[in-house]
Amino acid sequence: MDLILWRHAEAEIGEPDDDRRLTSKGHKQAARMADWLDHVLPSGCKILVSPSMRTRQTAQALDRKFKIHPGLAQDATTASLLAAANWPDSREPVVLVGHQPALGQLAALLVSGTEQDWTIRKGNVWWIAQRERDDITTPFLRAVMTPDLLVK
Repeated sequence: MDLILWRHAEAEIGEPDDDRRLTSKGHKQAARMADWLDHVLPSGCKILVSPSMRTRQTAQALDRKFKIHPGLAQDATTASLLAAANWPDSREPVVLVGHQPALGQLAALLVSGTEQDWTIRKGNVWWIAQRERDDITTPFLRAVMTPDLLVK
């Protein structure tokens, strides 16, 4: 299974938190990352998005169907993210568009085996996959991509 963690792009400051929209920079970050993802993601991947405005706007840049999932909200936990993605049993790749600190904690858990407070920067993608050798399945970090490295 491939699990792609995509943190929302830069958003405006304000309240209520769930209504914060992407800034001009955030729209550019989302567009760059979406262009890269569109070239590397299989057509049949599942895209799940937090209900917040900034995550929906980030996902909309990809121009693919996505589903809003309450388990990815701002107060998400690693357990709710794993349940939403059906890790490690999903047959198709899953993209989770969400928030810190849960995305970073999940990346740490899957890569290091321990839940820690790792940071995934705004607009960045962490791609975690599984490798099977000798009947042992192990997660590994396939890619980390930042919008600053992508040109559009």
